[in-house]
Amino acid sequence: MNTRITSLCFLMIAFNTGRAQSSEDVLNYINAFKDIAISEMQRTGVPASITLAQGIHETLAGTSELVRRSNNHFGIKCKEGWTGPVVYHDDDSRGECFRGYNSSLDSYRDHSDFLKNSARYSFLFKLDPADFEGWANGLSKAGYATNRKYAEIIIKLIEVYNLQQYSLVAMGKLKLPEDTDSYASQKDSPIAAAQISYPLDPFFINRSKVVFVRGGTSLLSVSDHYEIPLFRLLDFNEMGNQEDILEKDQLLFLQRKRRLGERAYHIVLRGEKIYDIGQAEGIRGESLMALNQLSKGEEPAAGEKLYLQYPAPAKPLIDGKN
Repeated sequence: MNTRITSLCFLMIAFNTGRAQSSEDVLNYINAFKDIAISEMQRTGVPASITLAQGIHETLAGTSELVRRSNNHFGIKCKEGWTGPVVYHDDDSRGECFRGYNSSLDSYRDHSDFLKNSARYSFLFKLDPADFEGWANGLSKAGYATNRKYAEIIIKLIEVYNLQQYSLVAMGKLKLPEDTDSYASQKDSPIAAAQISYPLDPFFINRSKVVFVRGGTSLLSVSDHYEIPLFRLLDFNEMGNQEDILEKDQLLFLQRKRRLGERAYHIVLRGEKIYDIGQAEGIRGESLMALNQLSKGEEPAAGEKLYLQYPAPAKPLIDGKN
């Protein structure tokens, strides 16, 4: 209960500091601008995850008065040397001067150039481009926004809407499904989930570090490579008395999984077991069973909805008993 209250309080801080967005608006925004964010990362090095999170926050997911009047997606003020269109808008003070753009693309490009060409933000480009937490905290420390919770808001947006995947795409470490308009809007669907191509390097699922390992790999070699005692690696992955050689490709967590999921629910795929779902969502099996009223040995039927954050209103249908 305390964990849930803490999570809810954090979400209230992150999303209700005068800038709330509906999930539908956010997903529509991601659909519209993810390709631009990816191309801008490839052009300038500004992480696509950061760009999208800033755009979502600064524009109320594309619905704010400022973006509607000026195509300004990032709240960039006129500053010295700006010779383009301007619009006046109340922000920290009344009637402040903001940059105006002929298109959203122009705003995205100016945002990338604004960060890339400013000495104030130059230190950010020395960070790992996949380090979105470092970038978010760096932007805040450099004074990008006056809101003291700015970094927390940006990080939470990236985690909740899985924006890191677009940085990985720009870096060539991930390929999204080609037959969907938006991976973000379909990540709850069984088809989209089955088509994930995992990066070669360690990444994060539900804020826990994980690596994709091919079948035939020695667990001891993974343990040695990442300097994690074998018994801890087995414990993190709820593997018990596991043979040393993996029989099939799978995710291996390098940290303990979380008690609650990042998403609200998971639709069970054909052939998926509680263990598979726990690995895919970064949530402990015991928590997954408790939230969904499942007993040891019971496996949910394909197509059932498993709750990842709150207790399920009813027990799911059990495989073979429906």
